[in-house]
Amino acid sequence: MAMTPAFNKILYTPLAEADPEVQNIIDKETWRQFTGLELIASENLTSVATMQANGSILTNKYSEGLPGARYYGGNEYIDELEVLCRKRALKAFNLDDTKWGVNVQPYSGSTANFAALTALIQPQDRLMGLGLPDGGHLTHGYYTAKKKMTASSIYFQSLPYGLDPKTQLVDYDHLTSQARLFKPRLIICGASAYPRDWDYQALRKIADEHGAFLMADIAHTSGLIAAGQLNNPFDFCDVVTTTTHKTLRGPRAGLIFFKKEGSQADDLEKRVNDAVFPACQGGPHNNTIAAVATTLKQAADPTFKEYAKQVIANAKTLAEELVKYGYKLQTSGTDNHLVLWDLRSIRLTGSKVEKICDLLHITINKNAVSGDASAQVPGGIRLGTSALTSRNMMESDMKVVAGFLHRAVQISLTLQKEAGSKLLKDFLKVATSGDGAGIKAVKELRQEVREFAMRWPLPGADITTIKKPDGIVDD
Repeated sequence: MAMTPAFNKILYTPLAEADPEVQNIIDKETWRQFTGLELIASENLTSVATMQANGSILTNKYSEGLPGARYYGGNEYIDELEVLCRKRALKAFNLDDTKWGVNVQPYSGSTANFAALTALIQPQDRLMGLGLPDGGHLTHGYYTAKKKMTASSIYFQSLPYGLDPKTQLVDYDHLTSQARLFKPRLIICGASAYPRDWDYQALRKIADEHGAFLMADIAHTSGLIAAGQLNNPFDFCDVVTTTTHKTLRGPRAGLIFFKKEGSQADDLEKRVNDAVFPACQGGPHNNTIAAVATTLKQAADPTFKEYAKQVIANAKTLAEELVKYGYKLQTSGTDNHLVLWDLRSIRLTGSKVEKICDLLHITINKNAVSGDASAQVPGGIRLGTSALTSRNMMESDMKVVAGFLHRAVQISLTLQKEAGSKLLKDFLKVATSGDGAGIKAVKELRQEVREFAMRWPLPGADITTIKKPDGIVDD
């Protein structure tokens, strides 16, 4: 074997030796995930096989274009991989390849959505999506009175639809009347904080009245849909987009499915493919496409259906337990993996509870609830059960988690009273210093949460050998 010159020896040096600082950060994040409870609805724990594919030598290859039509040589195996990923995507969602196609190159859900918009409509065309305060996503046309927030509102005219104030469910009747006035070219359904299922047939009827495209963004629920646990958007939509890292349990990436036949399907395949590349992004990340392919194979396995069922069962149990503690939930429950917890009646912001939960090793996120005026100081918390289910937790364990969350809120109320101020900085000061009842309760509950979390496996980590890395300050 030829001798490696000095300038290339670093190529063969393991990470721990080549860059101990980055290795330490990875070790600290591994420890955080192992010793905490992950309840963010948009996160999950991917498989060891998916991690291995994502960290593979495929990261070296450039492959702009599509299989059989690349702008670089040496792509024969990349072509094989991308074709395999497409086939697995269609199989995972039980789709006929004569009726549906898919582009597997988007880097993320947001880029997938913008590429889909680029394919479907022209600049300044009109679109309608669920408003952000009602559970929609930024990429569905969100804007404020002062600012157009994302490309979907900057480049297109947007009119959000909302929830029925009484039921907190999507108001399809009001959407029907809004559409008759606005006459959209595209209607987007899907959400990032809506705990109920969608009536795709009703949306198809509204879209057809105006000759509009119907696009479903199933980023949050794609794993549950693939497993047959929720209504099927493919029966009614022209285009379906998704991320691959939430309930689908894969790497961070996106997919765009498009119809190949029907009144709205003329040339959609070419339009979508051209929108992804060269219109919206460059060379695909082949290592991530490999990881997506592995994920989709796992999603088509019968065991994944059982996982999806358990995710929903866990979410329902978590919701029921919070209601038993006297809390209010948006829509009073859930059909999917997430719970939207309304804290406004107890005069507590989601921002404060999120910060306290961080101190307790419980990872959640503040979230607007219907009627909120500010996304920065919202009145709610969004919870999800995908990651805890991936750590083998069941309904009985959700009752324990609900108890931790209840205690976190009670501690937050104590700290808010001790702070004597509504300001977040004053709240955090009493939560992290001094010797009041609040900080003592934080320390006690933090230890309980850690001990509970460490009972469970963590994909990608050997919990029999894992140790607390340098740089973590803990009580």
